[in-house]
Order: sequence, then structure tokens, then C-alpha cells
Amino acid sequence: MPANYQSGVVADATSDALFITLNVKQGYETQITHALKQLQKIIVKHQQQFSGQSLHAVVAIGSEYWDRQNFSGGKASKPALLTPFPQFHGVANMPSTPADLLLHLRSNRRDITYELARALLKVLSDAVEIDEEVSCFRYLEARDLTGFVDGTENPQGDHKKEVALVGDEDEAFSQGSYIHLQRYIHDLSKWETQPLKDQENIYGRTKKDNIEYQSEEKALTAHTKRASVKDDQGKSIEILRHSMPYGSLSEAGLLFASYCRTPENFTLMLKSMVEGDDHGHSDRLLDYTTAVTGNAFFAPPLNWFTALR
Repeated sequence: MPANYQSGVVADATSDALFITLNVKQGYETQITHALKQLQKIIVKHQQQFSGQSLHAVVAIGSEYWDRQNFSGGKASKPALLTPFPQFHGVANMPSTPADLLLHLRSNRRDITYELARALLKVLSDAVEIDEEVSCFRYLEARDLTGFVDGTENPQGDHKKEVALVGDEDEAFSQGSYIHLQRYIHDLSKWETQPLKDQENIYGRTKKDNIEYQSEEKALTAHTKRASVKDDQGKSIEILRHSMPYGSLSEAGLLFASYCRTPENFTLMLKSMVEGDDHGHSDRLLDYTTAVTGNAFFAPPLNWFTALR
């Protein structure tokens, strides 16, 4: 049985990525539906043309836009758990900045990623306006710009599908994925003034060798403590991260991307980081980085696109 998920959901990490959020112009709903049917064919064509370069893409639809657009042809009107970006109040502000569509494109060559972006936007044409375009890159040994390895806790192998893809619990959208995006701006000048040991304590792992502290050695405010959440049975709650750094000489940070079979996992992690535990222990890493966007999307399975009319 052929895979019904978009390849970019679970594909291995690449060295280049482009995150494009789009808003649909009023009155172009029918044109967007026709365009969405074509996008997957264009992606496959480019994957065949540039085989061997790990070219992958995800096309996703924003929570609020799903409520506005009357998509036809599907078995259900909307993914069962799709809601706007979660709101929490605590040590940091986590803004909600809705966008209608997401194109998450990646490969091992910047020029190929760019070529696919141009081809997809040509089909969407004047029906959309670009909300934000963030070009990301692999930094050193898959590190964040703070110097620490990113994505250490990511699921591996076939387990990625178990974490990232909707199952039989929502049959009409099985093999789709819930996506949360946040763009963070790092205060690298402030961060780089901190002694190495303080940086490591903030993360809860060593910087050079990426060795995680033992649980009893971690501060309750350590990033690895706050981002590690367990369910009522004591089992770790997981997401699949496709986060990557971005930057210019004037602004730099992280484009955080969470893929999951349920939006609840990301929501619990963000709550733990921002609001902290019952004693107010929140994530100290948020003292050095600021979220400026927050989006909630759903990446439909492939058969959803072909059923559109």
C-alpha cells in the first residue's frame, strides 16, 4: 500500500530549508482549491528531476483558514483536533500570528529548494500574499546558534511515523500531521556573555560533547527539564522537530517546527516552558530568546488533495 503522507513530514534532516507562510486574498477561495490540487504534482516532478538531493515538501493549512474555507471532497470538514495556536502567560510572551498556508520546503541544496518554491508560488499566483519567508540552514554539527546541538530527543527510524502521523483515531485525516511553528530571535550578545557552565546549566547538557545531565543534576529551570513532559502513566510525550537556525548579521534565531499526530503534545511542552511547574520553575532559556510568531497548521494526507473539487 503506497504511503499517504507528505514526504517532508518524516524525511531525514537536510542542510537547507525554506519556511513560507502565506495569506489568501479575499475572493480567491476557488482558485486556491484548484492550486492545492496541483501542488503535489509539482513537488513530485521536482523530486524526480533532482533525485538524490533529498528534496521534500509539506503543504499545510492554517487553523483559522480551515474554518473560513469550505473545502469539498473530503470525508470530514476539519481535522478533529485542529485549533488556533495555544496561548499561555508566564515568563515569556508566546504570540499567536495566524497564517492561512504553509510551504515547508527542504533539500541539501539551496538552489533546488529555491526552484521548488518558485514553481509552487507560480501556481498560487496572485491568490496569495507572502506573510513571512524564512530561509534556514544547518549550523555546524546540527547545532542551534547558541552552540548547543538541537533535536537530540527526536524520534528515530520508523518511530518518527508513530509520533508525527495521525492514525485511525481520525480516519478521514489519517497520515496527516499537526504542525506548530514559532520563529525565535536570539539575543546572542547577551547569551555569549554567560560563562560556559551557566550556559550548560540553562540547557541541562554539555555544550561541546552534547552529554545530557542526569535528572537529579538538572535545575528545575533547565531547558531539557522543562521541555521534557510525561503523561499520566509516566511515559514521555514526544514531537518530531524540524527546527533549523536562520540568520543574517542583524538578526538571528531559530525557526521551531513541531510535527505530531496530536497538537496536545506541543501544547503541554509549551505550557511547561512558559508557565513552569506548580512552583513557577519556567524555562531559563527564554531569558535569551524571544518568540515573534506562532502558527498552527495541519498537513493533510495525499489523498485529501486528490479528493478536492
